[in-house]
Amino acid sequence: MSTNESPSGAVARLVEELCEQPQESEWLECKVNNGDPAAIGEYVSALANSAALCGRSSAYLIWGVEDASRSIVGTSFDPSTAKVGNEELLNWLLHSLDPQVYCGFHVAEADGRRVVVLEIGRAQHAPVRFKNESYIRVGTYKKKLRDHVELERRLWKSFDRSPFEAGIAREGLSDSAALDAIEHSSYFDLLHLPSPDGHAKILSALESDQLVRRSAGGRWGITNLGAVLFAKQITDFPTVARKAIRVVQYRGTSRVEPIREQPGRRGYASGFDNLNLAITNMLSTREVVEQGVRRNQPAYPELALRELIANAFVHQDLTIPGAGPMIEIFEDRIEITNPGKPLVDTERFLDSPPRSRNEGLAALLRRMGICEERGSGWDRVAALTEASLLPAPLAEAPGDNTRVVIFGPRPMMRMDRRDRLRAVYLHACLRYVNRDFLTNSSLRARFGIEQQNSALASRLINEALESGLIVLDDPSAPPKLRRYVPAWSRSR
Repeated sequence: MSTNESPSGAVARLVEELCEQPQESEWLECKVNNGDPAAIGEYVSALANSAALCGRSSAYLIWGVEDASRSIVGTSFDPSTAKVGNEELLNWLLHSLDPQVYCGFHVAEADGRRVVVLEIGRAQHAPVRFKNESYIRVGTYKKKLRDHVELERRLWKSFDRSPFEAGIAREGLSDSAALDAIEHSSYFDLLHLPSPDGHAKILSALESDQLVRRSAGGRWGITNLGAVLFAKQITDFPTVARKAIRVVQYRGTSRVEPIREQPGRRGYASGFDNLNLAITNMLSTREVVEQGVRRNQPAYPELALRELIANAFVHQDLTIPGAGPMIEIFEDRIEITNPGKPLVDTERFLDSPPRSRNEGLAALLRRMGICEERGSGWDRVAALTEASLLPAPLAEAPGDNTRVVIFGPRPMMRMDRRDRLRAVYLHACLRYVNRDFLTNSSLRARFGIEQQNSALASRLINEALESGLIVLDDPSAPPKLRRYVPAWSRSR
């Protein structure tokens, strides 16, 4: 509801617009003074589910408006003092909803009378239940969803056909309010396009990429895609506020002592370069000598970190509530976690074809040069870490998350068996997807092993063979000509 008006003025205008509706609808309910908490909870469930079914981003429960006449009569209901036991009404409501949706009370004067509006976000990926029961609006009546099988079927189908990116994060905005809420200049800068003159042309360009959408009364809605990529303040958009990226730096190698935390405030695209710069400034450097000249070099390849951060944006499950990408910086490693199980086996990241959860987000970030959709991101990360003689990166899937770990400099002799096996396996995979083979020579180059220590490379190869991670390309080849491929390549 945010516009250039004062908050109370925006609420009053919204109430007046809603009162012009010919009748109550599936996403609008009017009351005078009824403040029964259980009834409110049931209405929240019904209105949130009905908003999803009707393609609305929000539903509204209004106190101070008469049902039949739609007249503004005022109300004595006060959500700030309403409690259930010792708990505030709003907190109690949120704890009673599953999954949680955005709920916010707004109080204002409309037509000289006090009104209260409960703004309710739409159900996103599952019907909203109150006290373990889902409700729906049938016309202007509140009913149990389980008693209306066809409506329940349609509701579930609406979740399938409506990607999260297409949902509306905020609506009812004027031209200037919509443009004030997002960093639209970043959109044109990242696409290397001149910014058009005038609000109308700018909004038309943003609409073509589904970042904004026209709504009733000549106003605008900002989509979840527009908010998550270009929000000036991501917390201004309840549907994506918890998707902001978090950066936490720890002292040492455990999570016992955090020393710095930087919550993300801007959209992913508009804030991407500053995010990478902030992370680089947190990281240590190492001294290297090249051609007799000493210089400081980043401990981690910057392009690899950039790739992994972009991947966390693209491959996260945006429908998981209350979770967003997280970057954790330790003394010896960086862990990048995003909500959502990986769509492919973590052992096959390097050779699997690309699969995007969020196609609209991925396509736009690709056009902006922030990420790519060719499925070569993990290949690049593996190649960059090899070139820097770092331990091989690790991909894992703890719970409902995907986590990638990139390790800091560590001599091969300090790597444990798992580190060595992972490095040999990824080296074989990288060579294979590039139409090449793992050899004793290539593995020596990967680890920086001198030629006279080729027996060490042979031991590493034998470890990987015994573990079933790699196989001989040609078992009949003499020892000096042996080449190796990942084991999965022989099952194709």
